[in-house]
Amino acid sequence: MPDNVVGKWKTALARELLALEQAHQRRSLAQLRGIDFCSNDYLGLADDARFKEAVLRAVQGSARMGGTASRLLSGQTEGWRRVEEEFAHFAGTEAALFFSSGYAANLGLLSCLVGPDDVVYSDASNHASLIDGMRLSGARKVIYPHLNLSALEDSLRQDDGAPWRRIIVTESVFSMNGDIAPLREMAALAEKFGAAMIVDEAHATGVQGKGGRGLAAELDILPHVLATIHTCGKALASAGAFVCGAAVLKDYLINHARTFIFSTALPPYFAEQISAAVKLVVAMENERKMLLTRSQQLNHALRNAGFDTDGTASQIVPVVSGSNEDTLQAAQELQREGFAVRAIRPPTVPAGRARLRLSVTTRIAQKDLARLVATLVSWRDAKLTPLSVRHG
Repeated sequence: MPDNVVGKWKTALARELLALEQAHQRRSLAQLRGIDFCSNDYLGLADDARFKEAVLRAVQGSARMGGTASRLLSGQTEGWRRVEEEFAHFAGTEAALFFSSGYAANLGLLSCLVGPDDVVYSDASNHASLIDGMRLSGARKVIYPHLNLSALEDSLRQDDGAPWRRIIVTESVFSMNGDIAPLREMAALAEKFGAAMIVDEAHATGVQGKGGRGLAAELDILPHVLATIHTCGKALASAGAFVCGAAVLKDYLINHARTFIFSTALPPYFAEQISAAVKLVVAMENERKMLLTRSQQLNHALRNAGFDTDGTASQIVPVVSGSNEDTLQAAQELQREGFAVRAIRPPTVPAGRARLRLSVTTRIAQKDLARLVATLVSWRDAKLTPLSVRHG
C-alpha cells in the first residue's frame, strides 16, 4: 500500500499549528463585536452616507461589473485613466499607477525597480510587503535600527562613492508603532549621499498633511522621492493602492511590474469609488484634526497610567505588554468589556514586543477612549494583586 503522502503533509501542518498555539502565536479568523479599535477606517468614511450614494451611482452608471482582464488586455477604461490623473494631482506627483492592493504595489514596485547591482536601506520596522519586495529584487539590503538616522548615515557613508544605486525605503507612519519617520532629515541624508527615497504613506494617506495628502507632500520632500505609495483601503475606505512618481516611473511599472501586468483589473465602477473617496477626504479637515487630537489624548492617558505606547505620534496607539500571553489576556478582557481589540504578536512584531494595536477612528467617542483606559488599568492592577489580597 503506497505511503499516504497527503496525510503526511497534513500531519506536518497540524504539528506546526500546534507549536504556534503553544507559543500563543496561532491566529484564527473571527468577526469581533463591539467598539472597533481594529479598523483602519480612520475618518469613518466606510459608514458615510454621501460615500455610499456616490458608489451606488457609480455602479448604476457602469457599463459592466467585471474588470474582464488585466488592464493591458481589456481592463483599461477611461475611469482608470482619469482617477490615476486625479490621484497624481492629489499626491503632488506627475503620475500615478493603480495596483489591486498595497501589498501588490510594494511587491511590484521594489521587485522590478531595483536589482542585484543596487543597495536598499530599509528601516527595521518596515511592512512585510516592502520586505518581500526587497527580497524578490535581489538587491543588497542594509537594515538599519528603527528610526536610527545615525546608523542610516553610517551605512550610507560606507557606500559613499560606490558605483551602485542607493534607495532609502521607509514608511511615513509605521503601522505597528504609530510613530513617524523623520522624513526631512532622511531627505537631507539622501541628498548628501546621492540616494533616492521610497515612502510608503499607507497610514498617512487621508490623515496626515493638508487635504490628507500624506507627509512627503506636506514636508516638501517629493523632489528626493522616487515613489510614494498611497493605499486606498484605510482612510479612503476602498481597496488597492497607487504608486505615485514621475511619468517615466509609471511607464516603467506598466512594462515591468508583474503584480500589475498579471492582475485582472478591478471593475470600472471602482475607479469612481476611489475618486469619490478622495474628493470627500480632501474636505475633511475638521475630522482629521479631531482624530489626531483624540489619538494624542488616548496616548497621554495610557502613558500617564504607566503603559508603554512605543513612541506613537499618530492615530495608531500601541500598548506594548511584551509577552504573548499577557497581550492575549488583555485583549480578551477588553473584548469582554465590549471593545473590538486584537493581540498583535510575533512575527508581526519583534519577539518580546507583543502588543495591543489600538486604531483610533472618528467613530470612537471620547467616553469610550476613557473607558478603555480604565478597563486596562483594572485588568493590570488585578493581575498584579496576589489572590490572597484580592479575596481578602
